[in-house]
Amino acid sequence: MRYHPLPKEMFVNNRFKFSQLLPEGSVALFVANSKMPRNGDQYFAFRQQSDFFYLTGIEQEEAVLMVFPHSPDPLLKEVLFIQTWSASKAIWEGHVLTTDEAKSISGIGQVLTHAQFEASLRDAMSHARQVFIHTYEYPKFFPAVESPQLLFARKIRAEFPGHDYRRSAPLLEQLRMVKSAGEIGLLREACRVTGQGFEKVMQLTRPGMYEFELEAALTQLFTLNRCNGHGYAPIIASGANSCVLHYSTNEDVLPDDGLLLLDFGAEYANYSADLSRTIPVSGSFTGRQRQCYDAVLRVFRQAVKLYVPGNTIASINEAVWKMMEKEMIGLGLFSEEDVRKQAPDQPVFKKYLMHGVAHHLGLDVHDVGSKYSPLAPGMVLTCEPGLYIKEENIGIRIENDILITDNGPVDLMAHIPVEADEIEAMMKSFKSLR
Repeated sequence: MRYHPLPKEMFVNNRFKFSQLLPEGSVALFVANSKMPRNGDQYFAFRQQSDFFYLTGIEQEEAVLMVFPHSPDPLLKEVLFIQTWSASKAIWEGHVLTTDEAKSISGIGQVLTHAQFEASLRDAMSHARQVFIHTYEYPKFFPAVESPQLLFARKIRAEFPGHDYRRSAPLLEQLRMVKSAGEIGLLREACRVTGQGFEKVMQLTRPGMYEFELEAALTQLFTLNRCNGHGYAPIIASGANSCVLHYSTNEDVLPDDGLLLLDFGAEYANYSADLSRTIPVSGSFTGRQRQCYDAVLRVFRQAVKLYVPGNTIASINEAVWKMMEKEMIGLGLFSEEDVRKQAPDQPVFKKYLMHGVAHHLGLDVHDVGSKYSPLAPGMVLTCEPGLYIKEENIGIRIENDILITDNGPVDLMAHIPVEADEIEAMMKSFKSLR
């Protein structure tokens, strides 16, 4: 792995907290991701399923974890099953973890191979009353593809139909929403590198270059800083593209007088940052662009104050939408009369702000957590108001990552420029150095 190895105690503690949530007599089973074929004999870059990584730290495919804290057999309380070491596989595909290496990474004392899984599972199931199974499904964008976790769960259910099965996802969501000090440290590092990426983009941006050139610069910078890469497909959206919420083709030429909406984040040790900024391609906002940018920035400043224990994402959304509605009236996009006449299920502001303004952040850029769960210290969420005026080719989003604490919100990206004057001044200074 590119980043420095994480302490095994982190995963030992995660499994302990998970075990504490299991009812007596329960066994929990987890399976790692498989490699995803790309073409021919090639695979996409492997990325471990987040729950499995959270519990083990293992970055190898097709491993299986058994957690059975109340097992009468002490050797079955925690067991990790990995591939049998193969000299041929090592030659063709690279290093395969040994059992000793897997123990060192995960802190699991009992590491066996796949060949020993069936017998161990039968022993565990003979004592277990409940089975917590991992039924992770791919997002709706991949309806024809079933995840390894879903296939594994179906196989276990078929072999042992008489057991009481429960989902492990609610327990892991409860744990993963609140980050440990170690996890917050990893997110801080991801935010630090992401800030360097934004500075690099400001340094390079000029009319006539391609969006993908900026993406390439970010990729290089993230790699040199020992990151996994991007935490998600980066959005480098200039001109009209800035009004496409999930634009990611990044193939157009940057226009001279247009805006450039950036949404990207470095992934460090599988923990992702999430930053959005909007900058003028020329280095200077036009009057109208500045007017719209300052409106979003005002709302951003007020929105961050809402990130306190006890509040919810749903409440934050409602409050920020109301703030943005007022700003939109001030920008002349619609009138107070239009608001009074609007259909309750079709608010007029939705034409210019179509998305929510907060989500949990962690091992996944859209991390686990309900928008109705009360915020608690240790949670990390995004704050991202936006404004999209398609008729004017103005798309603006400002987003930072906020840590919830008992002493008020902590902006993990406070070091990254956000004021329009500062952005213009930095872009001007970089321009003079070319």
